[in-house]
Amino acid sequence: MIRLWLILSAFFVLIWLVLYPHLFVLGDSVWIDGALSLDGYRRFFTSRAELEALWGSVWISLGSVLLSALIGIPLAFLFTRYNFPGRNVFGALAALPVLLPPLVGVIAFMFLYGESGIFTRSVQAAFGLERPPWRLVGGWAILLVHAYSMYVYFYLFTAAGLARLDGSTAEAAESLGAGRWRTLTRVTLPMLAPSFLAASLLVFMTSMASFSAPYIFGGGFRVLTTQIFASKVSGQLTMAMVETVILASVSLLFLWILSRFRRGREFAAVGKGTGTARTEIRSPWARALIPMLGIGGVFLLLLPHLTLVLVSFVPEGAWTIQILPTRYTLDNYRSLFSDPQLWVPVWNSLQMASLATAGNLVFCFFVAYLLVRGRFFGKGALLTLTMLPWALPGTVIAVALAVTFSANQPWFGRWVLVGSFWILPLAYFIRNIPLVAQAAIASFRQYDPVLEEASQSLGASWTETMRRVAVPLVLPGLAVGGLLAWVAALGEFVSSILLYTHRSRPISIEILSQLRAFDFGAAAALGVVLAALMTLAFAFGGRFVRGGIAGEPRG
Repeated sequence: MIRLWLILSAFFVLIWLVLYPHLFVLGDSVWIDGALSLDGYRRFFTSRAELEALWGSVWISLGSVLLSALIGIPLAFLFTRYNFPGRNVFGALAALPVLLPPLVGVIAFMFLYGESGIFTRSVQAAFGLERPPWRLVGGWAILLVHAYSMYVYFYLFTAAGLARLDGSTAEAAESLGAGRWRTLTRVTLPMLAPSFLAASLLVFMTSMASFSAPYIFGGGFRVLTTQIFASKVSGQLTMAMVETVILASVSLLFLWILSRFRRGREFAAVGKGTGTARTEIRSPWARALIPMLGIGGVFLLLLPHLTLVLVSFVPEGAWTIQILPTRYTLDNYRSLFSDPQLWVPVWNSLQMASLATAGNLVFCFFVAYLLVRGRFFGKGALLTLTMLPWALPGTVIAVALAVTFSANQPWFGRWVLVGSFWILPLAYFIRNIPLVAQAAIASFRQYDPVLEEASQSLGASWTETMRRVAVPLVLPGLAVGGLLAWVAALGEFVSSILLYTHRSRPISIEILSQLRAFDFGAAAALGVVLAALMTLAFAFGGRFVRGGIAGEPRG
């Protein structure tokens, strides 16, 4: 009976919060002036601007996959396959951009490479140019920012794949006469294909959902995420609904295509599990060149982070046309911790991220239990609903929530949450369901269900078994998923910009407000604080998990 209630409750929550709101968006896209009409879709597909936005989203996402792969894969090979001084330290630093929320990464990039950025002005001064040598605006600028922030997926997935790769396969190929290039292209890279495809899927979906880079650097370049925001702000609500439906449909279509492509190329690599041995560098030229490429590449990728820290010490008005700021001060950090108005968004983000993550931990524990241990009709549908928020951009989820929870109709499961504090934690909760659920599912699969059966055979109730056996054993994996969800919610910007009010504004919105006020120092200081909170969360969370607090089940 308890399991039945869990199944019904899980379906109810997912249908109500994930599927139901999108039905309202679909309905509003075809319900115009009290009648069914496809006029919104006709206007979309006959509008040059809308089609440009659709094509812009697609090609930017494909380009982001290509550029991210060109950066991340070579870096992974350098730090995984070769031994040189500083390899461990700089190999870890190469993954640092994953700790920066998208908006903060975009701002850091702007301070360094923007039209008035440090590097841009340095080049202008060096060559005596009257104007900046480039403007960081348009599609190519978005691509560069995406490549800078998303290469980490390829780097981490490729490094993990290389660590698992059995070196005996490459040795066998070489013993049969294959050269290094042929072994690389015909053996190593094909065996890494699952890692490449997984990273490609993540980069493509992240790019389709991207809002920060197109919003700040897009200029006249259109993508669907910014087009939805512009339509909503200008009062073209029907067109905003149509754009939302189109963006969700394209994202789901490409997710299906890439998933099919990935499944068609999965294989098992048979080996001894010894991993690939690192290559000692013998050539004097290679001994100098490989560390230079690896360490120099990481330093180049981390320059925006260092620039962000530098700018955070700049007082307002101290950096106008100079290459570097003329004065430095701690006033931005003093103001942050002494001015209640600046501390409000930080406190809001901490509260909302914690509430959303607490909901994720409880809900996803029971959903994962049902998906791993349960046998019931509709199990596949439950898994699909659980993963659906991952396939939908944050803009789509935000618009769906705004439409659904803007009317007070309790009998239809609708309450007025728009304009309140609670709409943002709800959006964060929905966005991170797949992340926490997958972590919990993996943990449930890692221990034998015989332990639960033994507990119940000794007289323990189902509730007691969950509390004293399942929860301690699942907790480490669940904690990892919760940590990632908390960090994602803390820096969330895409949903926030469509749903926030001044009183409930999160830290990401306050950073944008300081940028609009040209107070770059305050914006950078907030960005550093946000990055520091995320780093601390990972540091303490990592110790929490590694410390094995779950221990042995008591009983």
